Amino acid sequence: MATTNDLKNGMVLKLDGQLWQVMWFQHHKPGKGGAVVRTKIKNIESGKTVDKTFNADVKVEVASVDKRTMQYLYNDGTSYVFMDTGTYDQLEVAPEIVGGAADFMLENQEAIVATNDGRVLYIELPASVELEVTYTEPGLQGDRSTGGTKPATVETGAQVSVPLFITTGERIKVDTRDSSYLGRVSS
Repeated sequence: MATTNDLKNGMVLKLDGQLWQVMWFQHHKPGKGGAVVRTKIKNIESGKTVDKTFNADVKVEVASVDKRTMQYLYNDGTSYVFMDTGTYDQLEVAPEIVGGAADFMLENQEAIVATNDGRVLYIELPASVELEVTYTEPGLQGDRSTGGTKPATVETGAQVSVPLFITTGERIKVDTRDSSYLGRVSS
């Protein structure tokens, strides 16, 4: 148990029998009345995000979430297989839980696997990954870095918008949170 004054981003709460992750919070003291804590919380199971306001100093149940760094091995067609780098135990994770992270996972890449009571909750990738562009339309003479963007397919099969000067075969850095291009990777 913790109070609403102890909330932090990323903390997982157990509310009404469901697990909710705190995405954002703010302590608010209006001119009249008691202090409140405004939050934006995301249901881990459904992915639904809601705004919820708690009175200050209210007790909330904190779920115990075990976050372990694991290595992504392969996709066997029905699930994604991860290996604990310390114990070499393998864990199969359903595609629904992996979700959009699959667009940026390469074999042998490390990811954080969050579990609660032996059940996998979500997969957390590093903030950015380096991927090779496998296909993009060729740029034209006169394309500059301040110009527009074009779609590019990276080695995982995901589509990323890149500047016009990027060519097939180049390595780029991609933000895993919003699929945005961050820059070229020098070899």
